[in-house]
Amino acid sequence: MPYVADLHIHSRFSRACSPALNVPNLVEWAKLKGIDLLATGDFLHPLWLTELKANLKEDGSGFMTHNSSEIKFVLSVEIASIYSHQGRVRRVHNLILLPSFETAEKFQKALLTRHATLASDGRPIVGISSKEILSMALEVSEKALVIPAHVWTPWFGILGSESGYDSLSDCFEDLVDKIYAIETGLSSDPAMNWRISELDGRSIVSSSDAHSLPNLGREATVIDEDTNKGFGGLWEALAQQKITTTIEFYPEEGKYHFTGHRNCGVRYNPEEEKQNGVVCPKCGRGLTVGVMSRVEELANRQQQELRIKNQGGIITTEMFSKRPGYQMLVPLLQIIAEAMHSTPTSQKVLNEYKKLTQNLGGEIKVLTKVDLAEIARLVGPKIAEGVGRMRQGKLVIDPGYDGVYGIVKIWPDGEEIMEAPQLGLFE
Repeated sequence: MPYVADLHIHSRFSRACSPALNVPNLVEWAKLKGIDLLATGDFLHPLWLTELKANLKEDGSGFMTHNSSEIKFVLSVEIASIYSHQGRVRRVHNLILLPSFETAEKFQKALLTRHATLASDGRPIVGISSKEILSMALEVSEKALVIPAHVWTPWFGILGSESGYDSLSDCFEDLVDKIYAIETGLSSDPAMNWRISELDGRSIVSSSDAHSLPNLGREATVIDEDTNKGFGGLWEALAQQKITTTIEFYPEEGKYHFTGHRNCGVRYNPEEEKQNGVVCPKCGRGLTVGVMSRVEELANRQQQELRIKNQGGIITTEMFSKRPGYQMLVPLLQIIAEAMHSTPTSQKVLNEYKKLTQNLGGEIKVLTKVDLAEIARLVGPKIAEGVGRMRQGKLVIDPGYDGVYGIVKIWPDGEEIMEAPQLGLFE
């Protein structure tokens, strides 16, 4: 039976992360979200690794559990590699998944022998190349999964405009065939990645990169396996593109979607960038080239070639019939907050959220499958209307740029509504 996986999160030992990120809370929120497999995040941090070992029990499959919970965990860490390669400074984030505490400790020791500092940040910064990180991970486990994270982010994505590469091959060279998957990141969706032929033979996964509990599952991947198959099943799913679908944040909400300069309030879509260039017209400084423009630069396919279609809210491409589809969702807390004229962190919003998710089977199910009348019965017609508008794609969208998050709203207040029809996920 397919399961929902969030393969990229952080612990409270990463900078700018919530102090509430501990194992019991992760289990609670994974249930609220409808997540079956959750990454641990940050296993290289010595204090977090000790805490993980005290709270999680290996089940013999490469996954782990907490007490009697059905939620599975997989060991994960994001590493920031900053190094010189091919005459340029590279800054690349990679996600590493390993199948046991033993392999995690071996990997930790291998990095320490390279004088990596692991105790100051759950997402360590190392002067070790991405290729070397991949090689070191494979040395501790031949089934290690190394996934380039948020690949299009300008500053830390492997294909980013500021300090990335023009291809995976340029980065990983003769080891590139060991890269089985890439992560979309919040500022891109699978369709943008379908335009890059080098990614054709690789799985495209999506994860939350959560720094707080409510952000778990804002992006996720539905794996076409059973959690009982453990890490081996996950490895096989990614290596053989056995993915059912992915759950996506609206990419316009990502903070690097368009090109721009936030200090001057300058924002360009790709066509405007072509017309105006990448120098700020107000201050003369260089603009941060956004994900959309970077995709246009590296793509060797036009959007029209993909022949994108939407069936029941699942977006697919006729060009690649075996590619899994995806669905874009708005977080339930955000919908409730807007309906109640409040904030996603308020107690009254959280109360309604838990009422829905605890009674109707988790956030993902509420957003995609639960009858609107059932939602209205529990929390009233306004929230049900908001979920309905989200499913129909009746949204107000204001794209992000240069570190400024975009805005996706359910109800307009004078802005233009962008239509993006969405319906069921598991139908």
